[in-house]
Amino acid sequence: MKELTQYSATELADLIAAGRVSAVQVVQAHIARIERVNPRLNAVVVARFEQAMDEARAADARQARGELLGPLHGVPITIKECLDLVGTPSTFGMPSRRHDYPAADDPYVRRLREAGAIVLGKTNVPQALIYNESSNALYGRTNNPWDVRRTPGGSSGGEAAIIAACGSPLGLGTDIGGSVRLPASFCGITSLKPTTWRTHDYSRFAPNVPFSFGPVASVVGPMARSVDDLMLVMRLIGTLPHPQMSTPQPLGDPKQVALAQLRVGFYTDDGIMPPSPAVVRAVREAAAIVQAAGAQVTEWRPPDLRRAAAAYIRLLTANGAAAFRAALAHDRPEPQIAALYWLAQRSEQTVRCVAHALHCLGQRQLAWQLRNVGAPTKDATDLDGAIEAYRRDFLAAMDRTEIGPLDALISPACFSPAWPHGTSRVLITGGAYSIVYNLLGFPAGVVPVTRVRLEEAKPRQRTLDIVNAVASQVDVGSVNLPVGVQVAARPWREHIALAVMRAIQAALCDRADYPRCPSFN
Repeated sequence: MKELTQYSATELADLIAAGRVSAVQVVQAHIARIERVNPRLNAVVVARFEQAMDEARAADARQARGELLGPLHGVPITIKECLDLVGTPSTFGMPSRRHDYPAADDPYVRRLREAGAIVLGKTNVPQALIYNESSNALYGRTNNPWDVRRTPGGSSGGEAAIIAACGSPLGLGTDIGGSVRLPASFCGITSLKPTTWRTHDYSRFAPNVPFSFGPVASVVGPMARSVDDLMLVMRLIGTLPHPQMSTPQPLGDPKQVALAQLRVGFYTDDGIMPPSPAVVRAVREAAAIVQAAGAQVTEWRPPDLRRAAAAYIRLLTANGAAAFRAALAHDRPEPQIAALYWLAQRSEQTVRCVAHALHCLGQRQLAWQLRNVGAPTKDATDLDGAIEAYRRDFLAAMDRTEIGPLDALISPACFSPAWPHGTSRVLITGGAYSIVYNLLGFPAGVVPVTRVRLEEAKPRQRTLDIVNAVASQVDVGSVNLPVGVQVAARPWREHIALAVMRAIQAALCDRADYPRCPSFN
């Protein structure tokens, strides 16, 4: 047998149910792994090891009595720090909330615990879940297990890091702009952002401030090393009713999807951040695998993705970033967002002047970003219509292809492999590949494909544009970092995305360059 920490959650559940190992043995092994890797990762920031061992002993006792076992009986998991768990704080990385202890478990956490899962601890996030790194003044910085000089991403970066390092087989994150997908790609694991409203995020972001921006809302999504584990979790959490829906939408079975009947499009460039060579290769390899499995595949160009990124920036900073001003009322903004946070509160004329000056200085990427910052109330209201128009255009483009209406899309999850620490303050639109599916409300997941090769880890063409200059340096020294691809499907068709992801993983998991648990000493 391989080490217990290398098994998937589904495999561990089967081993425990068959009596080949005990819940205590499995939980002990994962606690030992966390204690070994976490000093260098700082991924698990709230530990509950004693409680987990007590729950494991109770699980073994129930099994010995012949009681009915849940599908995750005895399986250890971790959860993102913002998700409520009785006895632990939900701070969102803000010192002012260090004493925020919930009265009840988050509904999705409760579902997994009722299924037999045992929570080992909670994992790190960025301040207020805002940026694509996982560091904050309360818990410090989380490192990527493949290279501690780089970030695991955000905002579910701590979760991705500890799963990749085999300290946990499975976890829950949240996603409003790529927050389970970008970390999954950076760390070499799988994740799924469900359709908007399927797994509505009940996190208590701040008093009277819902964690949503107009038509875009946060959702809870599973993270794991195996697509089969994502499928298991979705069966458990994907049918909870939403307050705005009388009945939950049915969840399809990925195993019943015939790939030969699917039409799949792929693209490699969003027109904002040019992709790294390894990213382009990963997307094309994934598309070839799906085509070899029988699907009709075509290279496809989505409607101008800059429209989607611009709308998202405007939503994020609308009305002087009102939502985040309320959330950060008692905390100083972290360096990654300080400049954007300040600019969002300036007058429209001031922001335009700064954007014009940056453009004249050759900083075209930053200038473009600023033109969309701090939309006043009337423009923020108009955004709903603009976003709905973009959704119609996107769906129409999916319907009109040479092979017929597309069922799924394969694209980069991010323009590059994992970023060096601190660069998210410049690479604000680096996650644009993923935020489009938050605007659209599509389900979208990430599956690892490959690792960066030596010839792909080189700087790009020199440029005076600081955003492009920082982006070009991300590739330098990135040899062996994992690269994943993003798979999206139409709303409520998570089973389609998961079926495509499962086929990709099955075709690649035995390959030498497939991302597995990294050597971490």
